[in-house]
Amino acid sequence: MNAPVTMPIPGLVDPVPVPRAMPQRPDGRIDLIGLSIAEIRAALSEAQLDPRQAKLRAKQIFHWIYNRGATDFAVMTDIAKDMRGWLAMRFAISRPEVVEAQVSTDGTRKWLLRGVDGQDYEMVFIPDADRGTLCVSSQVGCTLNCRFCHTGTMRLVRNLTAGEIVGQVMLARDALGEWPSSPDGRMLTNIVLMGMGEPLYNFDAVRDALRIVMDGDGLALSRRRITLSTSGVVPMMARAGEEIGVNLAVSLHAVTKEVRDEIVPLNRKYGLEELLEACAAYPGANNARRITFEYVMLKDKNDSDADARELVRLLKKYKLPAKVNLIPFNPWPGAPYETSDPERVARFSEIVFESGISAPVRRPRGRDIAAACGQLKTEAQRKSRAELDRLVEEKQAAIPA
Repeated sequence: MNAPVTMPIPGLVDPVPVPRAMPQRPDGRIDLIGLSIAEIRAALSEAQLDPRQAKLRAKQIFHWIYNRGATDFAVMTDIAKDMRGWLAMRFAISRPEVVEAQVSTDGTRKWLLRGVDGQDYEMVFIPDADRGTLCVSSQVGCTLNCRFCHTGTMRLVRNLTAGEIVGQVMLARDALGEWPSSPDGRMLTNIVLMGMGEPLYNFDAVRDALRIVMDGDGLALSRRRITLSTSGVVPMMARAGEEIGVNLAVSLHAVTKEVRDEIVPLNRKYGLEELLEACAAYPGANNARRITFEYVMLKDKNDSDADARELVRLLKKYKLPAKVNLIPFNPWPGAPYETSDPERVARFSEIVFESGISAPVRRPRGRDIAAACGQLKTEAQRKSRAELDRLVEEKQAAIPA
């Protein structure tokens, strides 16, 4: 449960397997957040609880934690009082530590969270008239080095655990007063894995966390209301469709090899054609469950009429059930790009729409608290692998041919 995991980190050439020890509580207790019924049962058995008792208690505890939002064994009234005390000595039901909570003028909320090892990460809640979307992080930092993304300038510290991923959803439920779990009248209706990190480079924890979120006896959120976003980790995409089965969003952002190599360096390993083939093969994709292609609009870089027409050509070539989200670039200090003019974005959208493909322009939310798309970054200041990669590239570019 607490064994080191191998985390593939994409560099300029190949992923490098890096073992990272998972954080442990200073008090030595085992945190049950993020564990399935089977894992809770195993943890109880390892603590020497009778196997039949472990089976019964695991089911009760799972219900209290994920359906009722309990954070204390003392409230579990269908468990004997002495047993509650025994559990409290050995186990914990925690939430991520909130370092800072901010609210935008448009109602968007951003939380800076801290793990038990002192590492920080962020989550964002975006309220709308007919829905409320929680943007969840999967890693502390990121290493994909996407040049338009502020998070990409951070060093990758470690993967988040399944408990830290589920914990974000539970913390949001706490803040919104939405326990016990009920789909009726709920403000938090949707989850997007679009926060810090690349979810498919933390596959096992993301899968295990989302299974708890989707469990009818747990957080009970429909898989149709969950979207996993990837920058194009092609080898993991089919597995994500088979083992998780949520909606897929792909960070496309360019339609030529040259431009995508620049702004999404992962393209050098898994190219455009390979990525689109993987999208076409994604399990469950159809016109009712379209793949979302995210496209950040960068002035004079990827926003021409020709780019729009090439985007249409590619999507039609692979017969993709697609929706394109056009995202005005959200600036951050030192960013190498500018936001496309509104008229240019509107024209790009019009060309795609005219081809029969939906291409709405996403309205920026939470810009004033740096909570908008591509703006998430904690205060970690040490040079990241992404920054080192950039320095190498810049030095190479400066060498005369």
